[in-house]
Formats: sequence, C-alpha cells, structure tokens
Amino acid sequence: MSGQDVRVLQDFLTRAGFTTPVGGDFGPITLGNVKKFEKQYRLTVDGIADSAFVTKLREVADPRGNSTRTRVKGNATATARSLGDRVLKKGMSGQDVRVLQDYLNRAGFSTTIDGQFGSGTQRLVKRFQQAQELTVTGIVDAATVTALRKIGDAEGAGGADFDMSTVSAPVGRAKLLANGLAVAPSDAPQQVKDVINAANEIATKPYVYGGGHGKWIDRGYDCSGSVSYALYRAGLLKTSMPSGGFMNWEDPGEGQWITTYAHGGHMYMVVAGLRFDTSGADPSRWQSDMRSSSGFTVRHPAGF
Repeated sequence: MSGQDVRVLQDFLTRAGFTTPVGGDFGPITLGNVKKFEKQYRLTVDGIADSAFVTKLREVADPRGNSTRTRVKGNATATARSLGDRVLKKGMSGQDVRVLQDYLNRAGFSTTIDGQFGSGTQRLVKRFQQAQELTVTGIVDAATVTALRKIGDAEGAGGADFDMSTVSAPVGRAKLLANGLAVAPSDAPQQVKDVINAANEIATKPYVYGGGHGKWIDRGYDCSGSVSYALYRAGLLKTSMPSGGFMNWEDPGEGQWITTYAHGGHMYMVVAGLRFDTSGADPSRWQSDMRSSSGFTVRHPAGF
C-alpha cells in the first residue's frame, strides 16, 4: 500500500526508534520495521498495521500527544511537519529535516539522517540545487522539495523505501546499486569517496556534447565533461578538459583507485573497480562491466 497514512506510519516508526525512510510506500524496510516493533512490544508479528498496532505505536512514539497533530487519515495521525509544510534552513530541526536528509541520500548526496539542519546538510542542499539548476540558497523551498521528490520517488530509483545511509559500505571495491548509484569502499581515501559522490550527482544526467565544459553545473555532460566534473569536485582537477587533454594528464599507467582511459574522441574512468562512462550508460554512467582499453591512453592521478 502507499499514501499519506503510510508516510505517517514511517514517521512514527522512526520516532519510536525504528529508523524508516519516509517515502509513502509500504515496502520491505517498512515491513521489516513493523515486524520488529510488533516483536519488541509483544504484538502479533504479522507485518500489518492494525488498530492494536497503531495504538501501541502512538503510545511509544508520541506519549504526550503531539501538539502539531492536524488531521486523521485512516488509522494514522498526520502532522504539520511533513517535508514541504515549511521552508527549511540552517539551524532548524525536526522530522521534516530527517525526510529532507533521506531524500538527499536518495539523490546521491550522502548525509547523516539526524533531523538537524546543520552546515553539512546546508552544503549538500546547495550542491543539489546547483546540480538541478535551481537558485543556490541552501534554503529548502517549494522548488527544491519538488526536485528532491521527483528524483527520490523516481521509478527505478530503488523504491521509496531506499535510503543510501542503510547500505553497508564495501571494502576494496565500490558497490553498484540497482538505482545506478555507487557506494564508495569504506577503506578508500576521502578524495576517492568524493569522486564517487560527485559522480553520483550526474550519473543519470543526459549526454550533451560539450556539456560540463562551459560551466560545471550543466543540463547534461559529455564523456570528458562527466569525468572532469567528478575529479574537480574531489579537488583532483582545476579545470575541465577534453578527452585529448587527459592523454597527458598526471601519471602514466593504472592507479590503485582511479584510472582514466582517453583518446582523441572518447574517454572514461574506472574508480574503485566501477566504470564511469557515457558509452553504455543505461541509464547510469556507473557500470560494473569493463570494456577493452585498446587504443586508449591510460593515466591516473598521483597517489591514487
């Protein structure tokens, strides 16, 4: 099932200590947390939010009664603090900030879900706004919420229950998720993680010839524009370069973490075992399969 009452259920589960992405779809994570709650409070463990379940959940999650309660939908009580009910900015806190952070994670901007709109959340909001060609204010207004929901709830993005923060980090090699995003290895240097996070921002952006060269935040990116963007965001590149420019870039040969492959007409890179390439992107530039490097010049950033 799906709807506002499911969002309220997910909100109350989170308040009760069972962190649940607030997406409005009753998916596997929500089902699992409902069953965990039932087991902990000695209810019938069937994964169904019936009246007995709702009564106990309200008792645990909102023992004093919530003053922001505004309306009843089904067996759940909605509050005025859903994402979009108010403009969010640095210094604010609450469940709607948690939902904001959840959506930022789904959009590829990894952040801690703690309900506190601090400097880190503000910085990622600005990066999201830049990537979506919105006015960069760091303030979550209606336009920002609409863009977040469009990406976070998109079909094929892993489902509304998807939450990047719940994905365990691999070791040694990046992990490719079903939604086309990559999870950096836990043992990778921070700059490698930054490359992966930046590449996630544009992984599903359309291919546009020359995109990413005239400006960093573009409506689409070509092959070298894509690689340039990710390396620039991680501080490994000062300006965008065409594919031919990468033929003489940094050090020759394969790197431990990052390797670029370039010739005069095309380029791509491999980061922690995943290929980031506009060729073969379907729909994401991240791909687990490798391609022949014949005819490409192989380089890597010093130290990586």
